[in-house]
Amino acid sequence: MSEWAAKRFWKNVTADDVEGGFAVHLDGRPVCTPLKTPVVVPTRAMAEAMKTEWEAQVDKIDPLSMPVTRAANAALDKVATQHAEVVDMLAAYGDSDLLCYRAESPAELVTKQAESWDPLVDWSATELRAPLQLRTGVMHKPQNPKALETLHGHVSELDAFRLTAFHDLVAITGSLVLGLAVIRGRLDSAQAWDVSRIDEQWQIAQWGADDEAEAQAALKKRDLMRAEAFYLLCA
Repeated sequence: MSEWAAKRFWKNVTADDVEGGFAVHLDGRPVCTPLKTPVVVPTRAMAEAMKTEWEAQVDKIDPLSMPVTRAANAALDKVATQHAEVVDMLAAYGDSDLLCYRAESPAELVTKQAESWDPLVDWSATELRAPLQLRTGVMHKPQNPKALETLHGHVSELDAFRLTAFHDLVAITGSLVLGLAVIRGRLDSAQAWDVSRIDEQWQIAQWGADDEAEAQAALKKRDLMRAEAFYLLCA
């Protein structure tokens, strides 16, 4: 951001109506992205959330404490400038969706996957009009091109801000279907996290938890929930 500095330099933060949307101003100066693009966001709720983040900075600026501002920057600097490429990248997850790759054994894990994942695969077929085929093992087997085309169409409907949130929903869970389920209200992000962790939780139950892995998982879950929150701010 052009206003980003080691220490807080402003006194007043405002969220204002501007041409094309809403913006945050620091002592009357607009917040800009790292590439010097004025940050104009689609909703007042998002601008107010950004305002709260800027107001919360006390002495040294902590970018990691400003997830909404960082996501807005990414939407404008990274996603908006290559929207089609991001859509293609995320839609490609449908061809190797986590929910379609099943264990062959043990029976308890097979049952857990089926109980959690089958309803969502069925939902993809009925609600998204994109039936996906199940596979056993980890070797890739292509899905039906028509189903993938339909999924691609759903992703392409998202604007840059929604697509920014959707990126993390898909990338963190490893599932295009889970990402679509969250943004369409079929699941919330906490439920999607649990569904995506069936295999990992099985391993933990068998062999115990690893402290480092658990810490990394906690950060991913936090980021997943932040992505959902950012998506909701787009409405």
